[in-house]
Amino acid sequence: MKTNFNYFYAFAAAITIGFSSCDSDDPKPGPVTPAGESRFIIASTPLASDGVADYLLTAESLTEGSVSTVGNGIEQDGTYRYYVTHKNKFFSMLYGQGNPGAVTTYELNSAGELKKLSDFQSETVQAFGPMNDDIVMAKISRNSADPVSSWYRLDADQLQIVADGKWNQKEISDNGEQAFFTWVTQVGDKLFAPYFSMKACCNDSFGTSYPDSAWIAVFDYPSMELNKVIKDDRTSFIGRYFLSGLEVDEMGDTYAFSSSVATSNGAMTSSLPSAFTKIKKGELEFDQSYYFNVEELADGYYITAKTYAGNGKFILTMNKEKGAYTTGNRFGVADVYNKTFTWVSGAPAEAAIVQVTTNNYSEKNGFAYVGITTDTGSWVYEFDANTATAKQGLKVEGGRITAISKLGVAE
Repeated sequence: MKTNFNYFYAFAAAITIGFSSCDSDDPKPGPVTPAGESRFIIASTPLASDGVADYLLTAESLTEGSVSTVGNGIEQDGTYRYYVTHKNKFFSMLYGQGNPGAVTTYELNSAGELKKLSDFQSETVQAFGPMNDDIVMAKISRNSADPVSSWYRLDADQLQIVADGKWNQKEISDNGEQAFFTWVTQVGDKLFAPYFSMKACCNDSFGTSYPDSAWIAVFDYPSMELNKVIKDDRTSFIGRYFLSGLEVDEMGDTYAFSSSVATSNGAMTSSLPSAFTKIKKGELEFDQSYYFNVEELADGYYITAKTYAGNGKFILTMNKEKGAYTTGNRFGVADVYNKTFTWVSGAPAEAAIVQVTTNNYSEKNGFAYVGITTDTGSWVYEFDANTATAKQGLKVEGGRITAISKLGVAE
């Protein structure tokens, strides 16, 4: 997903239901890339002015060299774009601002360039994520008078909607408020949807009377029927608005982080620290024997986003002043297996950071790649989770990095 935070929390991704083939943006013929090779996909917003569309750039390396938005890349149609990669395809999602949106789907051709496969049209959605062969998408109600939300299953191979249905967000929360999903994540054969409880009324739509609880709605797949809701009162809600708070590790265990940023009438009301909790593989309950208070070890900083680097280690973006939509500008490594925290050295100073991506890339081999824009430029930084260090890599000229992905050449 796109990570320009001036827009990130104010708007949700729009994706489209339906399919139409489109080849007009196919790249010109170039050198053939050997089968099995891959390219990194960098989304970047040009610096020329506000409200401009992203460009999609390709690069062979994230650790060296440079790419530029000037005269390069594929311009996206529309300003607010969010991204997800699944089944070796890159989905670019437009928020339509009240108008029909569009999702454009790409694959990597033998020339190592993006080839457009299709466009879609649909309703605005606020949560989406891969699930088996699908991308599950949710259009979530914020209206107490009409708490019914819609879900869709988009087949990532057929590039079309194969099923849809409804959820009642008030029935899910079952506390007089409504459930608003922060994201959706595949955990085993279930779909986990962490949510915050929201009033959905009274001039305090996103406020809550329940700031110190975490919930996950668990759905069966492919029926998408609610299996159960699991709850934990040791943290505030999991994830953040339009931001994933769950990660499944190599052993199948699920780790959840809370920023502890619930509000009521505009005031911060969470009393619990920013922390990790855990759900063991195959379980549908929180592991009450596991709790990792990160805020305590991080000098009062709290988690704003995470990138999993593998072997239980997360690259975290952190911030000192809590806010419902505040972004992080300091980095740390959390080892959730050993419950340790280490500040990262080598990253830009907090005061110099203008923007940090949350849609980042890692092969879960101890390294993660994060886009950082400072007052002097925009680079991909390589983070080593084992040494808690960062170093400057690929430079993106003429734009601010908004997402980092990787595709292999299509077979």
